[in-house]
Amino acid sequence: MVRVKKYAKVSMLWILIGILASAQSVWGASFGAENPIVQIAKSASPAVVNIDVETAPRRSSMPAPFRNDPLFRRFFGEEFEKFSRSVPMKGRGSGFIVSEEGQILTNNHVVDGADKITVTLSNGKTYDAKVLGKDPTFDLAIIKIERDVNLTVLELGDSDTIEVGEWVVAIGNPFGLEHTVTVGVISAKNRSIHAADVNFEGFLQTDAAINPGNSGGPLIDMDGKVVGINTAIIPYAQGLGFAIPVNMAKQIMGDLVEYGKVRRGQLGVVVQNLTKAFAEAYDIKAETGVVVGDVMEDSAAERAGLERGDVIVFANGETVKDVQGFVGKVRSLVPGATLRLEVVRGGKSINITAKLDELSDFENKRPSSQTGGNILEKVGIAASKLTAELKRQYKIKGETGLVVKGIARNSPAQAAGIREGDLILEVNGKKVSDLSSLNSLTQSNKSSVFLLERQGRTFFTSIEIE
Repeated sequence: MVRVKKYAKVSMLWILIGILASAQSVWGASFGAENPIVQIAKSASPAVVNIDVETAPRRSSMPAPFRNDPLFRRFFGEEFEKFSRSVPMKGRGSGFIVSEEGQILTNNHVVDGADKITVTLSNGKTYDAKVLGKDPTFDLAIIKIERDVNLTVLELGDSDTIEVGEWVVAIGNPFGLEHTVTVGVISAKNRSIHAADVNFEGFLQTDAAINPGNSGGPLIDMDGKVVGINTAIIPYAQGLGFAIPVNMAKQIMGDLVEYGKVRRGQLGVVVQNLTKAFAEAYDIKAETGVVVGDVMEDSAAERAGLERGDVIVFANGETVKDVQGFVGKVRSLVPGATLRLEVVRGGKSINITAKLDELSDFENKRPSSQTGGNILEKVGIAASKLTAELKRQYKIKGETGLVVKGIARNSPAQAAGIREGDLILEVNGKKVSDLSSLNSLTQSNKSSVFLLERQGRTFFTSIEIE
């Protein structure tokens, strides 16, 4: 037994020596070879540019009480303009070259509103740039310089196939520190960011250091290909940066160059998530979907036969999970594209086919604030019958219903997002004509679904009364 143990120890010793020798060989090769990050930085940096923008907003030197005084303007006439001065304001961001002709991809917020755009290459040469196209929806823009040298172009990769945990490299100009290289991993995919100036679904999240000035710069995989456009950060956190997937840019770059904007399909509906309360009130069996709150006049939805109250459960064969997913699906289609919908109406499933229009913008105006009216204590609403004066005051299109004149603080109505100036059309699928009918429809239910009109559009909301 003693000999066996001795031989076993000797064998283990030789095995350990072999492992160490192999490790030394591997480590020696690694230290001798160039770091792949170095290779990426060398090859990609010449394609990354610094973008300087300058705007000249009008700013008055006149004291505030007189600045917008029409009497003051009338008294001074043309001399009033002499009291204004133009103050240049500068900003800085990043971008990267995507064509040998000098086209550069960056963020829309980097160049939006700029009077002058200057691009600086890695060799220090500067060029004036012009905007070819902008897309505020996905915060992307294409600018162009008239090049007089050969340009290095970055190859676009496939952001759909990149995995969480893969290494990525960010190159940009944070705080004006040109061609700064940072390294991290893909922390997550399909992040949703909703803020005052950013409203996007599908961000790539990375812990590669991103700071102000990185906006518009590339996020590069280990093959040296662009997988994202660095766009947003959470300023009070560390390692939380967000990039637009490059596949999104691929889809729209052609439109930006050819049309100056992105041509997107529009269905012409206002939708909201299917809630448990709505499903119970309207006897809907589907677990996910979106509810059509309003159908715009002369829209693709109206022509296809969609109606208010329809629940859309499938779009082009794919399950509709929520508003974000459905809106993203429609936005991904071009004008004239066919959208096949399966909707639930009156407890029955029907198929509807719509041919999409081109997306257009709609102005939203906030209703003026008023108080008064009869109070419905249970839900916290002060409401009045619709009159010609109220219809004019709140710009209401409907002909019947109750106008919300006030909302009680911390009430169920306030929690549900109901506002002064809203027109109550229905409760749980039944029309309301006066306060007593509204009261009776909300007495027996712990939750009620209200159909409201606001700013010319109708939508549903659930009120949890108890």
